[in-house]
Formats: sequence, structure tokens, C-alpha cells
Amino acid sequence: MTDTTRIRSVGAYTPALRIEAEAFADAWGQFEPPGIESKAVPDADEDALTMAAEAGRRALDAAEIDGNAIDWLGFATTTPPLAEAELTPRLASMLGVSERSRLRSFTASTRAGTQALLAAPAVETALVVAADCPRGAPDETREHAAGAGGAAFVLGPDGSAPITEHAEHAEPYPGTRFRPTGSERIEGIDVGTYERHAFTETISTAAASVETDGATAAAVQAPDGKRPYRAASALGVPSDAIRACATVHELGDTGAASVPLSLARALAGDHETVLAASFGSGAGADVLRIEVEDAVVSDCAFDGQRTLTYPAYLRRRGEITSPGVDTGAAYVSVPSWHRSLPQRHRLVAGQCPDCGALTFPPEGACSGCGALVSYEQIELWTTGTVETVTSIDRGGAPPEFAGQQARSGAFGVAIVRLERDGNTISLPGQLTDEAAVGETVVPVIRHVYTQEGVPRYGVKFVPRSAHR
Repeated sequence: MTDTTRIRSVGAYTPALRIEAEAFADAWGQFEPPGIESKAVPDADEDALTMAAEAGRRALDAAEIDGNAIDWLGFATTTPPLAEAELTPRLASMLGVSERSRLRSFTASTRAGTQALLAAPAVETALVVAADCPRGAPDETREHAAGAGGAAFVLGPDGSAPITEHAEHAEPYPGTRFRPTGSERIEGIDVGTYERHAFTETISTAAASVETDGATAAAVQAPDGKRPYRAASALGVPSDAIRACATVHELGDTGAASVPLSLARALAGDHETVLAASFGSGAGADVLRIEVEDAVVSDCAFDGQRTLTYPAYLRRRGEITSPGVDTGAAYVSVPSWHRSLPQRHRLVAGQCPDCGALTFPPEGACSGCGALVSYEQIELWTTGTVETVTSIDRGGAPPEFAGQQARSGAFGVAIVRLERDGNTISLPGQLTDEAAVGETVVPVIRHVYTQEGVPRYGVKFVPRSAHR
């Protein structure tokens, strides 16, 4: 046993959609955020919680454990889908984390990801997930830089990458970056010298208490592609160490996930000594030193698959569309939705102890032998095969889906055949991309719709060819 936090595995997820800096320059006459070539864009049914679920599942898969092995779960974001609501229990449900586990939320600062890492217990199995999708006004630098993504870390006494040193420092620097109450958009006072001084002073003061020599990779907070390199001298590392794991150049400003994503990239590489330096407005900084004793297992999706035009980008962001209605033909009461969360979040089915047939949901008489039995609860989180498929376009679905259709266009609905131990069951599901009959699909968690002001999440399917 050790009282040093040790990283066992990493997972990372970024949206498949991208937009190039040139698209903004064509639309606005210039692209102000320096050093950003492209950025990741959440699809209409993606947000911080769905990205956290994807990153968390990847970290668990890399560690070859399931959610039931987690004793402590921390979720960090500055862009929660709800301003007041405990969202970590929803993430726990999506990942199958046990009810005995302790759950913590970290928010209100882009330091939240490293704060969660430092808060995790060292002698238990913990999962830390950071995901973010900041946004600003369409004509502002912050929106042009705003990206999206999530990173997750399984921690435990048997991890091969201990956090050997860490320090923090805070100074009262109001106005460097903030999001007013009731707003979705980050703002700032736009005094460049003031913001740069807040950034470098807090990081350099924290770094003074950490041994930084010998690091070959440095994951540094990146609101744009130039700011992290200003910390190079304070950290005592060459610019190449920052560039070695920087994600800002292709993903943009990923907020509280900025340092975790770059740290995930560094740990997934061959670096033996890694620094992590986060910054949050207010202002404060964390600096961590990680020594990699053995390879850290990883499952990371950093690449993009589809490039958007600027009008398509505005559509995905909901800037030129109207939201869907709050209720309609697909109405399901919150209590009913709550009872079905294991099925919606993890595809929990029942397997008959007599004949082995699968029943979904796991209630009532067995679909195979007709007996009333106590089902074995199993998860069907596996690849499936499309049996039938159709496309739902404008006006063809309940009005709850109107917002999604307006932002992303027509979507597919399929009957998907899933198999477990030689037994099969077919379930309906929405597709995130085009898929043909016979094609293999993979389950993912996405936003389904919002009813009564409550975002609802469930399983959708992505073609395996598009699953990174």
C-alpha cells in the first residue's frame, strides 16, 4: 500500500466533428485565437456528461475493470448540463459504479480536473473524469477557441504512474475568465497583460514548490494555442515538452478538460516524467509531477472524422435554430424514466436461469420459455447488428426531437440485434450516423431529449466504422 496517488489507466474522448480556423476567418474576416488550427465540436446530442461517460468507459476498459470496482468517482466540468443538480450520480449510473462508492463533483474553475485528481483517495480504486465544452458569443475570440472533449483516469495503489509531487497557489485576480449567473457563455475583461500576468504568476508560484527538471512532456492549461508556452520558463521546461502533448492546436480550448486531455496524451505516449499545470480564473493553479514507472494502458480518441462548414457549425451550436418543445408525444414521467435507468444507461437485460433467453427490460414472463423467473441481471454493452433501419426527418418524430433535428438533420432509427452467450435479443435504438442493414454498431451514451426541463440520456448506436 502507498499514500501516493497512482494512475493506472487513461481514457480520452473528443467529438468526431471538427471545424477549421479558416472557416472562422472566412466568416468573420479573421481568426483571433493564436495557435489553434481546428477545434472539436460537440454534436447536437453531446454535452459534458455524455463525453464524460465515453471517456470514463474507455478508462475502465483499458484497466480491464468495470464500474463496480470503483470506490470513489470524481466528475469535473465547468459546463454542467444543469446549473444546479448533482450530475455525478448520473455519470455513476452510466458507468455502472456501485451505490457504495463515494461521489464528488468539481466545477466553477478550469482547475477542476486537476483538483479532482488531487482529491482522489490514494489507497482505493478511484475514477476521475473531466469533460468540458465551453462557449462564448459567436463574434468573440473565446467562442472561436472553444472546443470540447473529456479525459478519465483510473487511480489505485497498483497504478504505474504516481503523482510524486504537487503544489497549488491562488491569488485574487478577478475578471480573467468568468461565466455570469444564468449565462452559457464565458466572458472576460479582455485586458491581455492582466490575464497573462495572472496566468504566469500563479503557475510559476505553484511550480516553485515542485521539482520540474527532467520532464519531457508538460500538460499546461491552454485557453488558446499560445498561452501554455508562456509557462515554459516558469516550469523550467522547453517549449517542445509542452508541444509534445498539447491538444489545443487541434481541439481548441477544452476548459477543465484541457490539462487532463494533454496529460492523457502524454501518459499514452512514451514519456517517463510528465508535468501538469492547470490554471483557473480567480485565480489559482495546480502543478503536478508524474513519474511513469511502467507503461500506462490507454484508450484515447483524439482524431476527428468530419469537418464542418461554418453554417453547419452554427447549426450544431444551436445559434440559428430553435429548441424543441419541452413535452409531447414521447412523454415519459420522471419516475418512470428513473425506474428504467439501468436499461437506458447500460442496456441491463435479464437472462432466464432456465432456458437462457434474454428479456429486455428484465421483468414479466421469460420471452423464451414463458416462465416467471428471477432473472440474472446482465449488461448487453457489446457490438450489435442492424436488422432494419429507417430515417426520421423533420415532422416525422415526436416534437421532443425537433431541436436535435434542427441542429443535426435527419437521424436513423434501427432495430439492433445484440447477442450474449449464444442468445440474441433485438432492440430499437437511434443511430448517431448512417448505418446499413447488416452493419455492426457500438452503443454510446447520448442526450436523448429534454422534458420538464430535465435532460434525459440513453443509449444510442454508432456504426463501428465511425467509432474511434
